[in-house]
Amino acid sequence: MSEELLMNVSPMECRVAVLDNGVLGEIYIERHHKLGLVGNIYLGTVVRVLPGMQAAFVDIGQSRTAFLHVNDMQREPRPVVENKNTIVDDDNHKQTAATGASPVVNTMEGLAVTPPVVRTRSTEVIPVTKTLIQHRLHEGQRILVQVTKDQLGSKGARLTTNISLPSRYLVYLPSSDHVGISQRIDSEDERTRLKTELTSLMQTVSLKGGLIARTAAERVPVNKLEEDIYYLVQLWRTICARRQEINHHQSSELIYQELSLPLRSIRDLVHADTEKVIIDNAQVYEQVRYFAKEFVPFVYERIVHYTAEPALFDVHRVEDDLRDALKRRVDLKSGGYLIIDQTEAMTTIDVNTGSFVGGRSLEDTVYKTNLEATHAIARQLRLRNLGGIIILDFIDMLEQEHKNDVLTSLQEQLAQDYAKTNITQVSELGLVEMTRKRTRESLGQQLCEPCSTCQGRGFVKTAETVCFEIFREMMRCARTYNSPKKFTVVAHAAVIDLLLTSEADTVADLEYLLGRVITFEVENLYTQEQYDIVLD
Repeated sequence: MSEELLMNVSPMECRVAVLDNGVLGEIYIERHHKLGLVGNIYLGTVVRVLPGMQAAFVDIGQSRTAFLHVNDMQREPRPVVENKNTIVDDDNHKQTAATGASPVVNTMEGLAVTPPVVRTRSTEVIPVTKTLIQHRLHEGQRILVQVTKDQLGSKGARLTTNISLPSRYLVYLPSSDHVGISQRIDSEDERTRLKTELTSLMQTVSLKGGLIARTAAERVPVNKLEEDIYYLVQLWRTICARRQEINHHQSSELIYQELSLPLRSIRDLVHADTEKVIIDNAQVYEQVRYFAKEFVPFVYERIVHYTAEPALFDVHRVEDDLRDALKRRVDLKSGGYLIIDQTEAMTTIDVNTGSFVGGRSLEDTVYKTNLEATHAIARQLRLRNLGGIIILDFIDMLEQEHKNDVLTSLQEQLAQDYAKTNITQVSELGLVEMTRKRTRESLGQQLCEPCSTCQGRGFVKTAETVCFEIFREMMRCARTYNSPKKFTVVAHAAVIDLLLTSEADTVADLEYLLGRVITFEVENLYTQEQYDIVLD
């Protein structure tokens, strides 16, 4: 598989497109007036603690207060009190990669101290420090936090106190003692090598904290890993110094800002299969080359400055694919299609055979359509950046073997996704429930807003429905007000046309019933649902 990165930079925004074999696979958009917050580290101020939710709202200087749940906080040590004799258990209670929990107490200066657990002779463990959020935070408290999810709709950013600092090959966890390896590295020998070398390097440089080897670390020599560790340690020391410097300030402060989208793309998206990185802006081109030379040297010679006349995204049909990605319907090559509906609670994807008639039998037609749909679904999830709960409504299949094949194909396609996904089995109704990790707004949320006409419903009342509403309103006005001699209906052209044609007899009957003249006036600025009744 060949891959290219296209970077389109303008005074308003930066866009990075990932092409897989010439086909748009992912798109990242960063607007200069609305930069993403994920990865930023703040010295925030607790504004409200909610014991009932075991969460707190933290002011980080944004338009909305951010949300911090107790599960996203460093796990406190659990020393134990004993009346007489005590036994000291020097168990470290290491953090697991899944929970991100940590027993570390002091990490601001890179020192990880794990207190012993004290047990009574009856082996009963009595916690001294409270783990409830109301015992850990109070209003007005300053706290170091990192953003894990951007603001989504009406929800503020999601925070954690488990700070993580990524580099090209590693992720440094100052508040952990965990050494982990990316799950995408399949080779057991390579996983063992990385874990052994990272453990040895941490002891050599007396590094306090944890490390996770990223996918890019596979087959990377030890000297490159050592360079990454040195960079991360220096970065953490800078963050600690910055915190001490501004600790006396009253307002919330940004301590560390994540890299810009072009540099972040070079750090996170480039790999051995990346053939080219094409950039259409001279200044960003120089910045990216400098960054790549220092941190990702193998891609340095593959960075190209695009200077031709046609727009970069037009040449590679990215603009067309972007427009299609905002549509509700996605056509399949066979003639089938998907219908994608995104709501507040979940996203649903419906698979239909459309014009595909297949060949041997209905079951075979359905099977082939569903198999083709798995490829399109995986691509659309990445391209549209759909997250949260996702319901896939495949066409009903009778044979269990076909269901298994469709599920296997879907899993294989999702294996290429950077976001974490979880999938259930195909139900009797042909439904597959899945989740996809969401850290930023979807493409539709970034580029679109609810329709001002339908208020985001996706449909409007018919002209006939509005006519009947007008009739009811005129009868209501006639009962309420006795003085008016004439009603003037001001409405959209389609509604007025219907009133003067198909509903003309009803209008005449209403004039006779109410004893009032009814006139009409077209207002081009009104939507189809808007109307006014003027009493004369």
